[in-house]
Amino acid sequence: MQGAEFWKSKITESLKNAYIEKPEDADYSHLYDAAAETLRGILAEKYSTSAARHSSRGEKRVYYMSMEFLMGRSLRNNLHNLGYTKDFEKAIKSFGADPELVYAQEPDAGLGNGDLGRLAACFLDGLATIGKPAMGYSICYEYGIFRQKLTEGWQTEKPDDWLPGGKAWLAEKREHAVEVRFGGEIEESWYDGFHQILHKNYDSVLAVPYDMYVPGFEGNDVSRLRLWQAESSGIDMELFNRGLYAEAMRKNSEAKAISSILYPNDNHPDGKTLRLKQQYFLVCSSIADIVRRHLAAYGTLENLAEKAAIHINDTHPTMAIPELMRILLDECGYSWEKSADICFNLFSYTNHTVLPEALERWDCGMFRWLLPRVYGIICEFDRRLRITLREKGFSDAEISRMAIVENGEIRMANLCVFATHSTNGVSEHHLTVMENSVFADLYRAFPERFSSVTNGIAARRWLCAANPELTKFVKKYSAKDFEKNYEKMYLLEKHANDSAVLEELGKVKLKRKEIFAKANRDVMGNKLDPSSLFDVQAKRLHEYKRQHMNALRIISLLNEIEANPNADIDPKTFIFGAKAAPGYYVAKRIIRLIWCIGKELSESALKDRLKLCFLENYSVTTSEMLMPAADISEQISLAGTEASGTGNMKLMLSGAVTLGTLDGANVEILREVGEENFLRFGMNSDEVDALRLRGYDPMEYIEKNDELKAALDRMRHGIAGEDFSDLADLIEGKDFYMAAADFESYMDIQRKAQELFRDKETWNRMALMNIAKSPVFFVDRTVQEYCDRIWNM
Repeated sequence: MQGAEFWKSKITESLKNAYIEKPEDADYSHLYDAAAETLRGILAEKYSTSAARHSSRGEKRVYYMSMEFLMGRSLRNNLHNLGYTKDFEKAIKSFGADPELVYAQEPDAGLGNGDLGRLAACFLDGLATIGKPAMGYSICYEYGIFRQKLTEGWQTEKPDDWLPGGKAWLAEKREHAVEVRFGGEIEESWYDGFHQILHKNYDSVLAVPYDMYVPGFEGNDVSRLRLWQAESSGIDMELFNRGLYAEAMRKNSEAKAISSILYPNDNHPDGKTLRLKQQYFLVCSSIADIVRRHLAAYGTLENLAEKAAIHINDTHPTMAIPELMRILLDECGYSWEKSADICFNLFSYTNHTVLPEALERWDCGMFRWLLPRVYGIICEFDRRLRITLREKGFSDAEISRMAIVENGEIRMANLCVFATHSTNGVSEHHLTVMENSVFADLYRAFPERFSSVTNGIAARRWLCAANPELTKFVKKYSAKDFEKNYEKMYLLEKHANDSAVLEELGKVKLKRKEIFAKANRDVMGNKLDPSSLFDVQAKRLHEYKRQHMNALRIISLLNEIEANPNADIDPKTFIFGAKAAPGYYVAKRIIRLIWCIGKELSESALKDRLKLCFLENYSVTTSEMLMPAADISEQISLAGTEASGTGNMKLMLSGAVTLGTLDGANVEILREVGEENFLRFGMNSDEVDALRLRGYDPMEYIEKNDELKAALDRMRHGIAGEDFSDLADLIEGKDFYMAAADFESYMDIQRKAQELFRDKETWNRMALMNIAKSPVFFVDRTVQEYCDRIWNM
């Protein structure tokens, strides 16, 4: 372990070389740069050592492909995992500086958005911790997804220019750059019995790799995340010399656009084209890199599936399959059967959503124009799938539903199921929904390929690094080595009836609430009350997550206050954190509605007791402050729509009580903690399906519920002076996610939650039981299951 003197020496040396200044004179950004440079060097060395060890043993390696890795900040987390935190902070303090201000210099890496990206980041941590060799692959987005700016509750999108501070963690590896080709024509011919492919008149882009290192706990192993940045392959000198300067530079700007923004708005043709380019850019460069690495180690691709596992995280990287097929067929001369067999045993796929609109489909015309060879390979997969299904006895109508290419579209999820050996859901409930809905036909055709592995979280980050007070409590009442032996947290349960221990836990929670309240205010800038119940719903803004149902509940409370200003209403703070996709107008309107509700609360008769806080630009760093402060975890999606969730797990780990439906991983949380420690409401997925089949009419429920009717009326008459009739019309007319049907049950459980919170000992016991039962959701368990059941490692 490196001591404080080591850190003092290294930081001093780095500052001298880079800025010609002493630590005592350096500003905090320079101290951060010096710390990051030192730690990156340590990680690179540790990675080389661990990679050499795995290679010498001939171990199988996992390659994890994902359009996003929601990494957050690296400095604090890496120091913690390596065991360097105390010595580092001691060194910083010796310079007369505050370590917290050094940490604050780092921006959140703009590489992800939601649970899908956070899971990918946790996997790299978990795989390194359990000692498995792993590489992640993604794109180095220059401006992230966007930086959210709220102006009077209206979301606007600003560039998230994170690289000036974040690039300190990236090591350029230009020597391994890859050419990526778009467009052009394919000429096919046969020569001496071999099929030959010639790609002509294409445009090319250069994919330049940058590496980020992710240490496991105790630092014995390190994972590597390779991020690709797009560059032009060169300026067109002929056009430039003819004076056509803009046209000559066009390719450069088009190339840079590929790695500029995560999930560009695809409400228009150019946006769709850019998204398709991004996805092929990722898989083409990554597959080329995997092939290069494997050939350097073994000299052949014959044993590729034996020595490697490639995982497709959601449908975005699906083209990795036909891209590898292209290499095996066109560059290696393998037969279709042999190539497909290698891919089948090599690739596995995780599905992250059952929403049909999120299962990617591409227009055949656009796809064929941009990726002609890959398109041809996908069509051959489709032809062979149809033959297989006919042999299994399926009808033409059933085959049409399962086909990869149908009605002028390419269905990427169907390609994944057919061309890989494993399709897994991310919770037990998610698998059931998959088998009964979007994948029902394919499940009947290939049942042996479907399984589930419940998501997990990097608990060392979300507990040990983010919540030192609770960490100290857990070590005191379970085991000091629980970070490595996480099952020992179950020992907390034996203190469930110890009043003194429960009171101590309550003080730990209050401390974190005070820290959060000091750093944040309500929408009108007023202070928050740490003694109030912190009711948290923080996640991506989408109608299926039903932030609008939560809003209706608060509007009902406003109506109650106005009807009875002297009502005995307990102090409560409603906390939201959410970004809406740039082209998702309804989601933006819901954000505006929530903000306006907060404004009305600040002007109500109980403004000192009821507050609403909307966290602008919600991020991993914000989450690390919020999760430890939460009392209630709102997980209120319509049953059958949330695949798993990881926010619910982080909140549970921090002692928040889940208030939720039987959806996603909530089902397993309830099973772990028991009914008495979970606030359950709403329909289950079978009841949702039955209601849809019968014919759902939201007005049937609205007319019977005076609270809901009054809340919708208030939206029409104005919230903080603004008419929200458009949202009221959606709920009264379509209400696809059935907020009206679940509203009465939701209000009942909210009232029960308030009653339980009044009894501090009861509430603290519920919190303790949630913490004690959380180890099953640690990522160490998740990745071990993947290694054993899916990747055969």
